[in-house]
Amino acid sequence: MAAPPLLDPNYAVQPRVAQFISKSRALSLLRTAVGSPTAEFHPDQWEAVQLLLRRERLLVVERTGWGKSSVYFLATRLLRDTGSGCTLLISPLLSLMRNQIDSARRIGVRAETINSSNTGDWPRIQNALRQDKVDILLISPERLGDEEFVTDCLLPIAARIGLLVVDEAHCISDWGHDFRPDYRRIVRILRALPANVPVVATTATANDRVVTDLLEQLGPKLTTIRGPLTRESLMLQNIVLPDRAARMAWIAHHLPNLPGSGIIYALTLKDATTLAIWLQSRRIRTAAYHGDLDANEREKLEERLLRNDVKALVATVALGMGFDKPDIGFVIHFQRPPSVIHYYQQVGRAGRAIQEAHGILLSGDEDDEIADYFIRTAFPTAPDVDRLLAALRAAKEGLKYTELQRELNFSDSNLHRTLQFLLMESPSPIRKLDERYVRNPVPWQMPMERIQRILRLRRHERQRIREYVTTDKCLMQFLSQELNDPAARPCGKCSNCREAGLSVAFPSLSSEAATWFLSALDLPIQPRKQWLCGHSFERQSGKIGTPFQTEVGRSLCRWGDPGFGDLVRSGKQQLGKFSDQLLAAAVPLIRERWIPTPPPTWVTCVPSRRHTSLVPDFAHRLAAALGLPFVDCIHKVRETTPQKSRQNSLMQMCNLEAAFDVNQGIVQMGPVLLVDDLVDSRWTFTVLGFKLRQAGSGLVFPFALADSSARDMERRSRWRRAK
Repeated sequence: MAAPPLLDPNYAVQPRVAQFISKSRALSLLRTAVGSPTAEFHPDQWEAVQLLLRRERLLVVERTGWGKSSVYFLATRLLRDTGSGCTLLISPLLSLMRNQIDSARRIGVRAETINSSNTGDWPRIQNALRQDKVDILLISPERLGDEEFVTDCLLPIAARIGLLVVDEAHCISDWGHDFRPDYRRIVRILRALPANVPVVATTATANDRVVTDLLEQLGPKLTTIRGPLTRESLMLQNIVLPDRAARMAWIAHHLPNLPGSGIIYALTLKDATTLAIWLQSRRIRTAAYHGDLDANEREKLEERLLRNDVKALVATVALGMGFDKPDIGFVIHFQRPPSVIHYYQQVGRAGRAIQEAHGILLSGDEDDEIADYFIRTAFPTAPDVDRLLAALRAAKEGLKYTELQRELNFSDSNLHRTLQFLLMESPSPIRKLDERYVRNPVPWQMPMERIQRILRLRRHERQRIREYVTTDKCLMQFLSQELNDPAARPCGKCSNCREAGLSVAFPSLSSEAATWFLSALDLPIQPRKQWLCGHSFERQSGKIGTPFQTEVGRSLCRWGDPGFGDLVRSGKQQLGKFSDQLLAAAVPLIRERWIPTPPPTWVTCVPSRRHTSLVPDFAHRLAAALGLPFVDCIHKVRETTPQKSRQNSLMQMCNLEAAFDVNQGIVQMGPVLLVDDLVDSRWTFTVLGFKLRQAGSGLVFPFALADSSARDMERRSRWRRAK
């Protein structure tokens, strides 16, 4: 039989074995994968599979829900059937690809992943790779910087890679909205691959500028498949409510009437958690989803959303790229995202397989402050880079991470950011040898022009999302045009096109309840359970024994927040005394909401040499209000620098070395309430709780007026870099 022509739409040729693969065979696999006997290829899907089977290289720019993962999973199955090697898939958020992997397994694709959460499985997976029993290996881009992984896993299969997939390829381009430096390693791998290895790079969020950059970086022989980006099912609406409590009240009022289940996005872990608790208090089934949850807990929450067991997950960006639930009925944003493209990507979770879904963007007073923080911390500063390089230059054998912490007093996030930035430069001015970072003898200068170009872009993106919030034009057309979609047109569904939408109104009682909720929302103080690895504290090291740990404590508010937070700040910085209003709020928190068990039988406090009477005065008054004795048993014997000036946990712990004595002779045996004005690193409570238990006290319950830590922003920043 004569071979069909190369461009016949029903056939693709696999040159290595000259086998013809019919479209009907591929369609049968697609239907099995998605679990639908009537599924059909989306426009360009089969064509993309064909090109991969011909061993070409593709850039696929298609809207969320188009089925980009189906292309590379189908191509993997068909290529493996014809004798090709394992597919290597590089994706930024592997934990959110579970449902796609399940679809792949339905067509016999053996998928495995190597990541930081499954280290126990690595030997089994490595052995299966060597025996060619893995069809597709999923890794994060950060894994490419792990020498052990490269040596033990990647190099043994490098010559047999049958397909390379780069998911969320916009991360390669520093023009992209979600640029990740570790993606630069992918470009180096691409350039080293033989020309006959097929490659597919996929994204839903690449405008013309990013596409041009990707074509330059990924090579000239790259075929681009680019489809329309308009989401016809989405009904978009923008609502400006500056006050947090007003937005909380609006969501609580309207959420029960929205169709199906969905996602509510918040910019910070704090807001995601607070909003979820608020909605639970209004008897709406919700849960907070964020990067601080372990992998098992996140998977359970995803399953609950997939089964419609919750009305909504209140999520940070941790629930973003890769999560696929076709019937999501709504996506609400509690705050404005940093760019139009971020918003398009996140709101695109909704309405993939249903006729209508809501995309509601709320915005408030704090949006710019949060956006400014992430623009400001996007790159290390030149002085910090100079200090780090000088420290490595002075240490001929290099420095370990903990040694850099001591030497530089950088925060953990800043140190990690600075090291990653330098490691990704080409040529890199530093390298990592075993556990040590070493200065490379290469000429290098801080790329200020490139950094300023990217920061200008981020500020432009922030301005464009501001304009989206206030535009009176079609909202979907605005989003599509921002992504340079040539098919952008008015959607006829958004609130601007219809001059209608969900009501902005909500009951005043609901707003008052939300305001009260925020003022009464105390914050847990989690106990530290470990002295820092590799370092002793007053001859203590390793795990802190359970009898010597503090109990879960409470802080009344966050430093500087409206209401109590402002009162704490003015009391400490201006009045020199904490108000009776704070005392009146602390007593019901302890007695009625926290209710430490067993209840404290006495009170003591953290002393200070700078503000000698501030905390003792409040602790005496609090003890009297609780009807408990105050025992002045803790004394500061060495002046320390403020914990806020110590930028990382190691420096904070060492700052307290030999700083306090506890008078064992007057320590009482019962549970104790340990009072301080602020909690930041939690090391002061950890150290004093340990000393009190050593001295014979009962359980130690920490209480602080305010949490002054910046952990919420740091956590979100860490998640964006997470492996």
